[in-house]
Amino acid sequence: MFKQYIDIAPEVQKALDNNQPVVALESTIISHGMPYPKNVETAREVEQIVRKYSATPATIAILNGRIKIGLTEADLELLGKEKNVQKVSRRDLPFIIAKGLNGATTVAATMILADLAGIRIFVTGGIGGVHRGASETFDISADLQELATTDVAVICAGVKSILDIGLTLEYLETQGVPVVAVGTKEFPAFYTRKSGFEADYQVDDLGELAKALHAKWDLGLKGGMVIGNPIDKAFEMDSDIIDTAIQLALKEARKKGIQGKDITPFLLAKIVELTSGQSLDSNIQLVYNNAKIGAQLAVAYHNS
Repeated sequence: MFKQYIDIAPEVQKALDNNQPVVALESTIISHGMPYPKNVETAREVEQIVRKYSATPATIAILNGRIKIGLTEADLELLGKEKNVQKVSRRDLPFIIAKGLNGATTVAATMILADLAGIRIFVTGGIGGVHRGASETFDISADLQELATTDVAVICAGVKSILDIGLTLEYLETQGVPVVAVGTKEFPAFYTRKSGFEADYQVDDLGELAKALHAKWDLGLKGGMVIGNPIDKAFEMDSDIIDTAIQLALKEARKKGIQGKDITPFLLAKIVELTSGQSLDSNIQLVYNNAKIGAQLAVAYHNS
């Protein structure tokens, strides 16, 4: 029944039909995560990296109320330039579709739509999580509940540093979501390689990780897996600089009363300003690094 709402790009459909590796990519990072034209340039490069490592990219969005699994060059430009593109999570999907609007998908929404298309591997920058001060605001990203219920593995550079990393990992543990780190025991912290928190498992062999994904889903263990891939050392930010910028951005957000789905785009943009663009450069590079690992994992998953 859901197929009436979905358009799958020919390149992606061909790969799915032939049981070839496909990597899902979100679109919120295009519309709400970076300024134009960096956002579109980054999206194009991420797709090329996925292809370079022998997988097919499937950037996901909603355009004129249609779910798109795989985007054209024109689609990427629209998402990068238009100001009225909605930020779409699980709760928003029915209305963005019904109203025929344009929507950029968050981690949660991308997971849902990737799952509908039969795509199991998804690359993003960082996942959402428990916000700082959540004991008072109850602000917890829908990404976490989606990870508990939807069978998609998410490659990320960790939880976005603006969040409470420790509480986010506690939430994931409660929901039975495996959290692994690539090449290290420590879970990465987005702009930096170290968070001070350990992952459940260290993974050095993507073939072994692919087998673990098969075992998880073959056993009927619902939900995804968080795969933390540390930013390359060459592009890692100084922890003191980024921590100071985050604190200042959070303070301004509280002062302006910004909350809900608007807070993450605001904080990320403010941090870019406070770090004179360094955080944006790091953000772009960590996404590229994730795309490489995600494509390699997709190949290993389809070959195992």
